[in-house]
Amino acid sequence: MTTAPSGPAAASEKALAGIDLGYESPRPGAYLVRLPGQHRLATMTWLIVGTHSLHVEAFFCRQPDENHAAFYRFLLERGGRMFGVHFALDETGDVYLVGRLPLASISPDEIDRILGCVLEYSDSTFDQALMLGFASAIRKERAWRIKRGESLANLQAFARLADGS
Repeated sequence: MTTAPSGPAAASEKALAGIDLGYESPRPGAYLVRLPGQHRLATMTWLIVGTHSLHVEAFFCRQPDENHAAFYRFLLERGGRMFGVHFALDETGDVYLVGRLPLASISPDEIDRILGCVLEYSDSTFDQALMLGFASAIRKERAWRIKRGESLANLQAFARLADGS
């Protein structure tokens, strides 16, 4: 028999239930939420209830292949305008959106707000970040698809890379 979560975990579950997003809870107090996007198909976001805070974490992209300075500058320039979460690197250089909320602030409105921030920052910066850090890979992928007669539909956001700009 499992026990129902209490305290901040219960508040988190109640908040998630109220915002109509799919989520999993692989262990008590940990929630993996799928945020559907426009530019990025989905942003998988962890909400983890800790002793003193709610940890928010979403994978953004792997470390860039090229143009590192411009890639990181682009993300850092956005950092000063962000609310609730910020871009951060893990030990391998992969990029995440991370943040923390005090447990007392867990409510449907605050969970909705922080997930909305994660989605907005992930979705609105994704294409430009990829163009900065992965232009060569995108060009190779486009050429490979053209050669094989495959669809270029999900590469349309990167069409300007086709002419080398």
